Amino acid sequence: MCLAIPGKIKSIEHQYGGLVRMAKVLFGGIVKEASLEMLPAAKEGDYVLVHVGVAISLVNEEEAQKTFEYLREIGELEELMPQV
Repeated sequence: MCLAIPGKIKSIEHQYGGLVRMAKVLFGGIVKEASLEMLPAAKEGDYVLVHVGVAISLVNEEEAQKTFEYLREIGELEELMPQV
């Protein structure tokens, strides 16, 4: 199942010679990188939905927390965990 996962932007940096905005996004204790190219107005502290490494939508904190808790309950967060 392909899902967009909610997370909080912890930091933003420009990569590839300043051409691409990338964010460190916190997903319930796990930090991953995501492109912000589709959300030029996104800033640190914002909550975003991330799908395959791309932030696709801004969401409010309450909705992000509800969605993340639901995904945890149904066991759909395994993809975020580091592979051993």
